[in-house]
Amino acid sequence: MTAAHQITWRERLEAYYYLCRFDKPIGTELVFWPTMWALWIASAGTPSFSILIPMILGTIFMRAAGCAINDFADRKVDGAVERTKNRPLATGIISSKEAVYVFLFLVAASASMLFFLPIETFYCSFGALFLAFIYPFMKRYTHLPQVVLGMAFSWGIPMSFTAMGKPLDWTCWLLYFGNLAWTVAYDTQYAITDREYDLKIGVKSTAILFGKYDIEIISLLQAVSILLIGGALYLENLLMPFGFLALLAVAADFIYQWTKTKDRDPQRCFWAFRHNRWVGLIIFIGIFFAVL
Repeated sequence: MTAAHQITWRERLEAYYYLCRFDKPIGTELVFWPTMWALWIASAGTPSFSILIPMILGTIFMRAAGCAINDFADRKVDGAVERTKNRPLATGIISSKEAVYVFLFLVAASASMLFFLPIETFYCSFGALFLAFIYPFMKRYTHLPQVVLGMAFSWGIPMSFTAMGKPLDWTCWLLYFGNLAWTVAYDTQYAITDREYDLKIGVKSTAILFGKYDIEIISLLQAVSILLIGGALYLENLLMPFGFLALLAVAADFIYQWTKTKDRDPQRCFWAFRHNRWVGLIIFIGIFFAVL
């Protein structure tokens, strides 16, 4: 493989592009939709562009930053996993130092969006930064890195409430923990894809922890997410009819995912993980029409 100092600047930029997963927007979508749920609820369906645009850009930048620091943390093991062996750090096309620089640049870009938001959102953002930084290292120390990811992916919810000047009330935290349960469910589907390799290299995950009960626990977490998100919509008088219809559609989608993954085929589990982009969109559509 070409050494880092021998590649052209165009090849280096392309490597940065892949490092940040801009070619795979599914991760951004899974952070984006819960943030939009919270913004639409907290603003009663009328978020201003001065709030909306910085929140969207901050979401994109922080997801990319999370990918960069994740690949830095996994640089010594990605080469042993079929799905990740061609990542820029695993192949050596860019250096570890470059990945850290990209991470810091993206964090700075995300932080610059905070100048357009209330000071409370600035304080709240430290939680997002902390979670994004520690998540990639958790798989070495605990079987619950998916829980930390869920906390990170859900942090846009309290940030959205503070951005709209709303208190972090029951609605906020029901959305937060509902999204956390959903995140652990779909990231466990993702982890099943790599379970064979993770066991060999000693990386921990909920897929390994749940063992033969993995699919059942995923279904349980999905049910919990529907109940908690439904509770948040109920508190805001957004459940009937559009919120309920959206959650009913999500429940049907979760059943469909179960039919695809019950045999634990890694490729189908990866398909189910990617399919969750529609879950976030469906819930947003329900909220969008409920607040009209």
